[in-house]
Amino acid sequence: MSMVDSFEKIPCKIFPDFKSGSLYAAKQIAALIKEKQSKGEKAVLGLATGSTPKTLYAELIRIHKEEGLSFKNVVAFNLDEYYPIEKDALQSYYRFMRVNLFDKIDIDPANCHIPSGEWPKDDVKKHSAAYEKLIDEAGGIDLQVLGIGVNGHIGFNEPGSSVNSKTRLVTLENSTRLANSYEFANISQVPRLAVTAGISTIMKAKKVILLAWGQSKAPVVKLSVEDNVTEAIPASLLQNHDNCEFVLDEFAAAELTRNKSPWLTGDCEWTPRMIRRAVINAALKLKKPVLSLTNSDYTDNGLGDLLVEKGDAYEINLQVYYMLRDSITGWPGGKPNVNLPTHPERSEPFPKRVIIFSPHPDDDIISMGGTFQRLHDQGHEVHVAYQTSGNIAVTDEFVTRFLDFAVGFDEMFDKDASVSRKISNEAREYFSHKTSRQSDTPEIRNIKGLIRRCEAKATCRYVGIGDESAHFQNLPFYETGTIEKKPMGEEDVKLTMELLRKIKPQQVYCAGDLADPHGTHKVCLEIVFESLRRIKAEGDDWVNDCWVWLYKGAWQEWDITEIEMAIPMSPEQVLKKRFGIFIHQSQKDSVPFQGTDSREFWQRAEDRNANTADLYAQLGLTKYAAMEAFVRWHF
Repeated sequence: MSMVDSFEKIPCKIFPDFKSGSLYAAKQIAALIKEKQSKGEKAVLGLATGSTPKTLYAELIRIHKEEGLSFKNVVAFNLDEYYPIEKDALQSYYRFMRVNLFDKIDIDPANCHIPSGEWPKDDVKKHSAAYEKLIDEAGGIDLQVLGIGVNGHIGFNEPGSSVNSKTRLVTLENSTRLANSYEFANISQVPRLAVTAGISTIMKAKKVILLAWGQSKAPVVKLSVEDNVTEAIPASLLQNHDNCEFVLDEFAAAELTRNKSPWLTGDCEWTPRMIRRAVINAALKLKKPVLSLTNSDYTDNGLGDLLVEKGDAYEINLQVYYMLRDSITGWPGGKPNVNLPTHPERSEPFPKRVIIFSPHPDDDIISMGGTFQRLHDQGHEVHVAYQTSGNIAVTDEFVTRFLDFAVGFDEMFDKDASVSRKISNEAREYFSHKTSRQSDTPEIRNIKGLIRRCEAKATCRYVGIGDESAHFQNLPFYETGTIEKKPMGEEDVKLTMELLRKIKPQQVYCAGDLADPHGTHKVCLEIVFESLRRIKAEGDDWVNDCWVWLYKGAWQEWDITEIEMAIPMSPEQVLKKRFGIFIHQSQKDSVPFQGTDSREFWQRAEDRNANTADLYAQLGLTKYAAMEAFVRWHF
C-alpha cells in the first residue's frame, strides 16, 4: 500500500505518451492470445472504437506482421455501433474495425462480431439478446478494451445507465454527439441512437483495460478513479470490477491527486516549478491573492512540509508572486535595449525573425492573434506557416456560395463565364448526390483549400504582413480527402525543414496541443519538433539561438501554473483580434468538426483569454482585459 492507493480506487498505469501506453496494452492482449493458443483455446476479446484505440490496433498489426502473432484463435466482440447506419458508411464502426484492424490481421471474419446499425428497429431487442447469447456461448469476454467519454460513458452507456444494463438501443447525449461530430460533416448528421453492450456485459469480462489519452479526459478520469461510485459517471462503476486497470498518458492522468497535488501522496521534491504549482493551487482554492496566504493556509492544505523545508509563508509567497509577475510582458519578442534577466524572452537580437506555425489557416489569429499583431507592430519580421489546407472544415454550402461569386464576377465584367459556370454546375450536381460514404473529389478539395487560403492571406494583410510572409505548406499527411489523416511522413518533415532553413528564425510559435493524440494539431507539432531536432543534429548553428514557444488551440488554455509568458491585451486589442477572426467567414456560424464546444471560435478565444487574465488578477496581479499564454519548449 502507498498513499496513492488511498486515493485511487482503480489501479492506474501512467505512461509518457499514448504510444507507450498503447504498446503496453498491446502486449497484454498478445500475451493473452499466446496463452490461449498454448492451451488450444479461443481468446475472446471485447473491442472498442473511436480515436483512443487506434494506436493500440496499429501496434497489434505490427506485432502480427513483425513478430508473427496469429489471431486465428481470436473471437472479437465490439462494444457498439451507431444506429441507424450502413455498414459501408465512412463513419460506421463496422468499417472502422475492418480498416483499422480486422483486414490487416489473420482473424477469421466469422469470428468478428459487431452490433449492426442495419437491424430493423422492431428487431433490435431480439438481435441484442442474441448478441449477449453469442458472447456467453463463446465463454465470455477474456479481456475488454474500453475508452472513456468526457461525460464518463463507456461503450455508449451514457450517464444514468444501469449497472444491470445489457446490449440495447440507447439515445446518445448531445455532448457525446458533439464529441463525435469530427467524424461527420456536421452535428446534424451524427446519429442520435446507438446499439451498445451494457454495463453488465462489460462487468462480466474477466479483465478490463480502459485507455484514456489527452487533457480533455483528465477530469473524468479523476472522477472515475478517485470519487464515489455512481451511475452518473458510468466508468466509476469499474471500481467494483475485480480485474480492471486504467492505462493513461500523462495528460489524462494530470488531475489525479498523485500528479495534481503530489505533496498529499508522499514525499515531494520542492522544485521551483512544484512550489509554484502548490502555492497557486492553494491560493485559487482559498480564493486569496498569493501574497495573502498564511502559515495556517499552508498547513491546512497539506503544504506543511513546504514550510518546514523553505521557511515562512511570506518568503514563499514572494517567490511565487515574482514568478507570476515576471511571466507577464507586453514584448513577446523581447524588449530592446534593456537588461531584464527575468524577462520571458531575450532582448537581443532585436528585431527577430519569427515563424508562427498554424496547423489550420485560422489558428494563428484565433490562438495568438493579439501576440501576432504585437510582434508585427513592434518591428519583428513575422512569417506564418499554414501547415495544412484546412479544406475539410469548409461546408459544401460555402463552396456553392464561393462559386456563385466567381460566376457573377465574370459576368459583371463581361468575361467568359463558361469555365466558372461549368465548375459551379458540376459542384452542385456532385453535392446533390453526395452521401455519407463519399469524400470530396480532388477538385472540390482544391476549391475548399483555396477558400481558406484566401481568408488566411486576408488575415495576414489585416495584421500588416505581406503575401510573401504567408507560407502555405499543404503538408501531405493532411491531404487524404477524409477526416482520417495519415501519420507524419518524411515529405512533411522535409518541407518544414526547408522553410525553417530558408527563414532561420530566432523565434518559433507552434500549437502545443500535446494532449490531442489523433488530431491535426498533434501531428503538426510532431513535424515541427522532428524538423528542429534534425536541423540541430545536422549542425546548423542558427538553431541554437532559436526559441520555441507553444500556444494552445481554440479549445483549451495552459494551466496557470505552467504559463511562462503571458501577453496582456487591452479591450481595443481584444476587439481587433475578434475582427481578425471574423475574416475567416467559412468558419463562422456553423463550423464542421468543432467538437464538444458549440461556441464560435471568436467566443472561445475571448472567453479563454479573459479567464487567464482573471486568474492572474485573482492571484493578486494587475487586472487586464485578456491574456494570451505560452510555454517554452526546450530541444
